[in-house]
Amino acid sequence: MGLSFIEQVHYIRIPVKDLELSARWYSDVLGLQLLNTTDERAIIKVNEGPFLLIIVPTEDETYAHFTIDHEPEFSIGFTSPELSNFHQHLIDHQVKVEDIKEDHGHAFFHFYDPDGNKLQAHW
Repeated sequence: MGLSFIEQVHYIRIPVKDLELSARWYSDVLGLQLLNTTDERAIIKVNEGPFLLIIVPTEDETYAHFTIDHEPEFSIGFTSPELSNFHQHLIDHQVKVEDIKEDHGHAFFHFYDPDGNKLQAHW
C-alpha cells in the first residue's frame, strides 16, 4: 500500500430544506455545537474532534443517505456510549426513531433529522 496524502475526514455536507430549523435541531436535540451560520450553510462541530457537519440549504429532493432496493440506507453513523438514553432522548423530542437492534454484540438504531436524512447511532 502506498503513502496516503489524506490525513482524516474533516467534514460531511448534509442537505436540508430549512437551514435555521435544522441548525437548531442539530444543536438543541443532538447537543452538537453550532459554530457559524450564513445564508449558504451552518457549521456544526462534533464534540472535541476535528470533525464537522456542514448543513446546506437546498430545494432539491435529495438526502445525505442513499437507497438499496428503494429503501434508505444511512451514510452517517454516530457513536453514543449511552445508546438507550440517547434513543429515549430522541423519542422525547418527537424524532422519528427506529428500534434499537443488536448484531453480534453491536447495538445500534436509525433515526431521521427534520429533513428526512437517515442517520445511525451505535455502540
